[in-house]
Amino acid sequence: MLKLLFVLSVTALLFLVLLGLIRSKVEPKSTMRRRMESLETLTEEREPFAQPRAAQQEEKKQAGGFKKMLAALSTALTPLRLRPIIQKRLLLAGKSREWSIAEFFGSCLLGAVVMWLFAIVLLHNSSYAPVQKTMLGFLLGILGGLMPVVFLNTTIDRRQKQIEHQLPEVLDLLCVSVQAGLSFDAALSKITARMKGPFIDECRRMQDDIRMGVVRRTAMRSMADRCGLEDVSLFMTSIIQAERLGTSMGKTLKNQADNIRERRRQYVKAQAMKAPVKIVFPLVLFIFPAIFVVTLVPSLLYLLKNL
Repeated sequence: MLKLLFVLSVTALLFLVLLGLIRSKVEPKSTMRRRMESLETLTEEREPFAQPRAAQQEEKKQAGGFKKMLAALSTALTPLRLRPIIQKRLLLAGKSREWSIAEFFGSCLLGAVVMWLFAIVLLHNSSYAPVQKTMLGFLLGILGGLMPVVFLNTTIDRRQKQIEHQLPEVLDLLCVSVQAGLSFDAALSKITARMKGPFIDECRRMQDDIRMGVVRRTAMRSMADRCGLEDVSLFMTSIIQAERLGTSMGKTLKNQADNIRERRRQYVKAQAMKAPVKIVFPLVLFIFPAIFVVTLVPSLLYLLKNL
């Protein structure tokens, strides 16, 4: 009986030792395996999201390479004589930081190609002669190429009108601020911080250029060139002369505000004087024929009945 108890105790002791060894060696590996399996399941669950992201990055890289190729092609195709003209027009439109010369010329080429393709599809099964098809395709291609130019010219006209409308108000505020004791730069900073518009954007850009180390006269002349208006050019020239000669800035601003308002008044009077001449064409084309129909047709019908 004692032998049996001794054997059972030794067996239990060995079992406990083996169990401790198993727990100390095998369980960490099993827990690590479980963690690895959980991580693998998580990566499998995230793969549907990771794959589209990788695909999107790959598509972005391909699109960037395609854009670079198009930009290089349009840059090579842009004539050298047209580059300064396009750059000047982009400056006047306020799009020099958004559009490049290559992008604008590429949009013109793209519009021409699209309209040519549209003409080919439209005139493929038509009954026109080959010469007529060629001329119509050529005209549609020119029209498609000129559409970005028309859009750019419209943007320039709208921007210059906004600057002309905003300039007198800004000059009045500058005059009042300078006469109240502020310097020209401080008054301009106050105005640009509280107002919006294309002229305010150009003033802000001029201030940034001056902070970056550009000569003050050069920054002001560059601003006048970007606006492309005679009023802005005269205003910048007067400010440069006042700073160079040391005259009163308040009087200079007041004189410039009065002059610009007078010029604006003269411009409005000139447009009003042109109104009677412009009314002649609608009168001849639309109103006179209607008057002739109303007055002469009844008498003509009466004469025809009585003949």
